[in-house]
Amino acid sequence: MAATAKADTNVGHGVLIEAVGRALGTRGRAILTGPAGSGKSEVAHAVAAAADARRETVLRLAPEAADRHIPEASAAALLASVPGCALDRLAGPQREAIALLRREADAPRAGRDHVALRLAVVEVLRTLAAPGPVLLLLDNAQWLDAESADLLRFALRLTPPRVRVLAVERGRGVAPVAEALCGPGTPAVHVPALGADEVAELLLRHGLPARLAGRIHQASGGNPRLALALGHSLAEAAGSQGGCAHHADPLPVAGQAREVARRLLAEAPAHTRPTLLLAALATRPTTALLRRAGRPDAEAELAEAERAALVAVGEDGAVAFTAGALPTALAADAGWPERSAGHAALAAAVDDPVQAVRHRALAVDTPDAELAAEITRAADACRRRGQRALAAELGLLAAERTPAGLPAEELDRLVGAAEDAGWAGRADLARRATRAVLARDASPAQRVRARLAVIDAAGQALAALDETFAFACAEADAADDPSLLAAVQLRIAWKHNLSDGDPVRSRDAAAEAGALAKAGGDQVAEAMALTVRARMGRILADPDAEDILAEALALPAPEVPLGMRNAPQYLAVRHALFDDRLADARSRLLALLPAVQRTGSAEDVFEVLRSLTEVELRRGHCVTGAAHARRALELTIEAGLSPGPAWYVAATAEAAGGSFARAAAYARRGIRASEEEHDQVFLSRGLYALGTVELATGDAAKAVATLRRVAELEEAQQVVDPSVLRWHGELAEALVAADDPAGATLLLDSVTPVARALGRTPVLAALDRARGLALSAQGEPESAVALLEDTARRFEALGLPLERGRTLLALARVERRRRRRAPARAALREAAEVFERAGAEPWLALAREDAPAAGAPRPGAGALTDAEARLALLVGGGASNQEAAAKLFLSVKTVEARLTRIYQKLGVRSRAQLATALRGH
Repeated sequence: MAATAKADTNVGHGVLIEAVGRALGTRGRAILTGPAGSGKSEVAHAVAAAADARRETVLRLAPEAADRHIPEASAAALLASVPGCALDRLAGPQREAIALLRREADAPRAGRDHVALRLAVVEVLRTLAAPGPVLLLLDNAQWLDAESADLLRFALRLTPPRVRVLAVERGRGVAPVAEALCGPGTPAVHVPALGADEVAELLLRHGLPARLAGRIHQASGGNPRLALALGHSLAEAAGSQGGCAHHADPLPVAGQAREVARRLLAEAPAHTRPTLLLAALATRPTTALLRRAGRPDAEAELAEAERAALVAVGEDGAVAFTAGALPTALAADAGWPERSAGHAALAAAVDDPVQAVRHRALAVDTPDAELAAEITRAADACRRRGQRALAAELGLLAAERTPAGLPAEELDRLVGAAEDAGWAGRADLARRATRAVLARDASPAQRVRARLAVIDAAGQALAALDETFAFACAEADAADDPSLLAAVQLRIAWKHNLSDGDPVRSRDAAAEAGALAKAGGDQVAEAMALTVRARMGRILADPDAEDILAEALALPAPEVPLGMRNAPQYLAVRHALFDDRLADARSRLLALLPAVQRTGSAEDVFEVLRSLTEVELRRGHCVTGAAHARRALELTIEAGLSPGPAWYVAATAEAAGGSFARAAAYARRGIRASEEEHDQVFLSRGLYALGTVELATGDAAKAVATLRRVAELEEAQQVVDPSVLRWHGELAEALVAADDPAGATLLLDSVTPVARALGRTPVLAALDRARGLALSAQGEPESAVALLEDTARRFEALGLPLERGRTLLALARVERRRRRRAPARAALREAAEVFERAGAEPWLALAREDAPAAGAPRPGAGALTDAEARLALLVGGGASNQEAAAKLFLSVKTVEARLTRIYQKLGVRSRAQLATALRGH
């Protein structure tokens, strides 16, 4: 009966706790259900802790599986926890019945006075409820023995309303024991699976890598206990590999994770296990396939597994496990004879020739030259289909089935498998194939190709691969092949940009790669090297950048083997986006999307979706942009890509057309993931997304701090062109909002000449919006209004509706400050119309706030700035200078100086007068 220690999995359960509390408050009874490990107990304990805090009496009962076979075991455990004072008032027979039960719980029940025992339990509960409410928390109700359940059901019918009951039962919304105990109609609260966001929060709380949240969510099905176990297993695997666990590796279902998965699988009857194992071994299981493979009762058995929350069966018969770790655990726990038989049955049942070959290969473990050749042909077919991960898996299988007398064929298959894995981003398969290559008598060229595959599979996380780079360089030198040396230098150029944040070294490495590629006659590599040079040139404001890109585009490169994201055609799209040539960028992207979907590279598809998101958002098509962002995020989770870029894209889409709160959450997650992977490029972008949200939601001090981090990172990365990441105007606006218009002006004066010299017209417009706000704060409202009106017209001409709407919001703010209410209202109405047409919901909500929040001084009244108004509200509400400084992220001296100006503007001399003035406004 002892309770076992459980990890803190109480994430995302605030709404559930409130729902249980309401049910207990109105009905006195509540039922909590959910699968094992879903967090039911954590919710129940949170409810009990709240009752404890209110000084209520809490009785806890948590039977275990073995207790259901011992009559009255749970009743004895409950009474053993009751304070002795509650037993003193019992009549003799009742006291004796309880004493006998507590003393001889497992003794024969014959001869006991069961009526006295029932009345004794009723009297004990009434006594405990006399001074105040009692909460009976019954966890694991499904393990109640029948006699205890009957006893409690009788007692609870006769107890006063102050005896409340929370019964927790395992299941998928069905709680027969708890419902029988509490009565029909008792409110039932089901604990749902955690979402990917909540899994990320859970991992962060336990110090685990948040960048794996998407994949852990997929593998755990949102089960908190399994998610934590997978996270810990991953951390242990990283420790055994010297800290080098990769985002694309399959999550290790070992140790604690396997035990949790086993407990979940035990919820289904034992006779369903063979069918579940077949489903686990199949790539795309269906009920029809399982029947053909020898399970005639597949539907009925899967229905039982579905009730145990292990699988979901679609209307078309498709079978999906609720957690990705479950099929892995099933296969791992099955013996070789079971797995072999299962694969043999599936080989005869599947209708895809490639899958049939795969199952036949997995059904045997002996070398076979003919089978190895057949597997190789299947891998070639997968490559043509764009199924590069499956091609890599088949390539490894083909190598394993190759007889010892064919070493050349085995090496070719291993190198091919490594390259397929690199293309697919499967670091685990790439490392496995590369280890096998390095353990054989491979040529320097084969060794280099295998090592390059490991680098290609790493995605954004290149910082930990210095040793791999070093070996690849040395072996490429030994091979004396300019094309191989060019390939290595290309990867070095990418690393200098992504992980080192050094565009100069990246540009120089790309130049060396281009010269080597040209010497080796490799025009594809030459085009990619020129592409890197052009990309770095744009960052560094190199005037030759566009000419270099044009040179790359002129080379014949019909298919880029290292990804469309590294091709000149894609960089041309990015440059069009930077220049706000949005129609051009969009048409190019829509032409690229089918091409990258055919290649089978998830990273290529993500890149195109990312750019489509940015294009649509800037065009003011927020709904379409959000749809692209969702697809990009889903793809990232499904393919196991580095999540930092996807979370940045999701943040920008939410900030434009969804929710500022969700945007901030995605941005913070992206920041954390990019920091974990040492991805300097997307770290800047995540911070930029967060800073813009903080600015929009009025957290000026936080926005300044966040955007200054962006400025530091961009300076460290030597970024010169302000069109690549447009943080300058955002930081200037944040400085104005934080009452530092002089600092904003200094920043604007430093960047405006650069933007003008480069011809970055949209950037200049954004800088002028910030300058208009600075002019207003510095006492030049007429100049501010004129500049903002002109800027709004320029944004309209540029086809940038969201930027125009933001400018109209700024104009309304300035007009209110100069007490021109009608022009302010007109600007707000116009902004609202712009945002409504664009589907920019969070900005529309801001525009509709045509008056300050209740109790706030109108910006026109007394000419308070927004920053001054926030401080006035805090101080007028009773906050001390120190408290206000902490709340607004200011120094106490700044608060004192700003408060002096507020007093002067409002004509008051004390805090009391300030409060009165605020009430008047």
